[in-house]
Amino acid sequence: MTTGPSLDDARPDEPEAGGRRVHDPALAPSRAVAFTFDGITVPAREGETLGAALAAANVVRFGTRGDGSPRGLWCGIGHCQECVVTVNGVASLRACVTPVVEDAVVLSQSHRAPAPQRRAVATAPVAASETHRPQLLIIGAGPAGLAAARAAAQCGVQVTLLDERSTAGGQYFKQVAKSHRVVDPSRMDAQAAKGRAVIADVEALGVRIHHDAVVWGAFGPQELRATISGAQHLFSPERLIVACGAYERGVPVPGWTLPGYIATGAAQTLLRAYRVTPGRRVVVAGNGPLNLQLAAELVAAGVDVVAVVEASARPGLGSSGAVLRAALTAPRLVLEGLGFLSRLWHAGVPVIHGSAVVEAHGEGRVEACTIARIDADGRVIAGTSRRHDVDTICAGYGFWPSNEIARALGCRHDVRPADGRLVTRTDADGATSVAGVYAIGDGVTLIGAHAARSQGYIAGCAAAVSLGLALPASVSAELRGARRNLARHLSFQRSLWRLFEAPALRAQLASTETLVCRCESVSRAAIDAAIGEGARTPGAVKRRTRAGMGGCQGRYCESTIAAMVPVAPAVPRDELFALSPRAPIRPVRIGDIA
Repeated sequence: MTTGPSLDDARPDEPEAGGRRVHDPALAPSRAVAFTFDGITVPAREGETLGAALAAANVVRFGTRGDGSPRGLWCGIGHCQECVVTVNGVASLRACVTPVVEDAVVLSQSHRAPAPQRRAVATAPVAASETHRPQLLIIGAGPAGLAAARAAAQCGVQVTLLDERSTAGGQYFKQVAKSHRVVDPSRMDAQAAKGRAVIADVEALGVRIHHDAVVWGAFGPQELRATISGAQHLFSPERLIVACGAYERGVPVPGWTLPGYIATGAAQTLLRAYRVTPGRRVVVAGNGPLNLQLAAELVAAGVDVVAVVEASARPGLGSSGAVLRAALTAPRLVLEGLGFLSRLWHAGVPVIHGSAVVEAHGEGRVEACTIARIDADGRVIAGTSRRHDVDTICAGYGFWPSNEIARALGCRHDVRPADGRLVTRTDADGATSVAGVYAIGDGVTLIGAHAARSQGYIAGCAAAVSLGLALPASVSAELRGARRNLARHLSFQRSLWRLFEAPALRAQLASTETLVCRCESVSRAAIDAAIGEGARTPGAVKRRTRAGMGGCQGRYCESTIAAMVPVAPAVPRDELFALSPRAPIRPVRIGDIA
């Protein structure tokens, strides 16, 4: 497994507190504050996001989309734009990444807020972008980026690290938010504690970390534009390492756009970073080991987990080889995975294999779901459907590499035949086809946190050598170990995914009315019509339907659309088949870049 221990000591607060906040003996909450949402007072904690505070108050509907349907939290990492709200008159702020402001007036809004009335143009001079020329710039402070920073800094490289979040660590080493402070490190969750130690090590080496840094433009290896806490910056590094990680892949089913249907990663962010549960009665569905970890952590937090619905078949004798190989390469990780299963078994949570959540039901929010068995093609097996009352569905069907920056820089990519995923072409050191640019971790291809750390250390050393620096003896020894560990963890990942091999779900479960593109409210029927009219690429579908033109820039619909388009011999499925990344890669105010 590529996961860590669960939050064993966590427990829910008393019912009068709403039942959605979790007490953790290792942490102390910050000062209590409040704001209003559509006129209702919402209690909050200083340092948490609006999304976390609203979730703790059991508010899941944040507004409406273009077709008038309700929307709420979905990805939880600022990519999808589903949770935009208006704060003190400023529209379209993402609740999942916008900090609470005491006494703020927050309003739900339509997905596209009306344009403000024309105002006089400001005559005050606009501040110029601050320019930085570090020896090494690393984008992404997850396991891969932190390891690369540590290796390079150990060699004497001047390292600058940019990260979108307010705390380093990424999804795997996710740290508690500023809404809490650690009061008893000995009782911290082991996964977060390890990350805390890694971050402290990197900071002690003199690495400069910029938090809340959004890289919105990659115009060349020496021209990267970023917004840091509202100010514009230009980075012109001698070497660049891209370690942007991955985001969860959306699988459309009827009702998947209802508030309360959220990504597994969003649920884990609420729980791990803010100590807020995503719901009270939850089903966890999808494919892969992360779902087992989340379910075990939700159980420990007092959540009623109805079931874990796993698309892969129940392990049998045919899986024994994969289990044995995984146990031989990473026995500790296999034991952790068995620990998750044991906790679920003791809590009476069934793990339903070979199945999927095929529909979400509710008026304005999730109120129930239908679970059914699926065949080898990912289609529902007749007569196997069962309905369950739930208030939240946590769905995780794997990840997609966040390779927009590498692609914008012109790094060559190859198509993975199994699923059409673009894989950044790199050598053994992580060097891409663009001189001076390295790409590592899950942003290249999905390898898991442990392999990503090893890959990061290798790339950090390679960048140092390319700058003319010698590797200290201790670094050389650790580099040899990193190469061995990388091979071992890649072998483990191959065994793991054989064990979790499942039907490739794309649009098989979507009805004609199901929205495939959430941002632009484009249904499966509209996409099928465009294909029927001759569209043979995602770009052609986009031009006919607007699918992929929304705020997420196709991150959550492109792979589905690509799978729906029939194979045409005249249209090769290479890196040009995919939608091209365009600046701004991330949301940024027009006034900041004008």
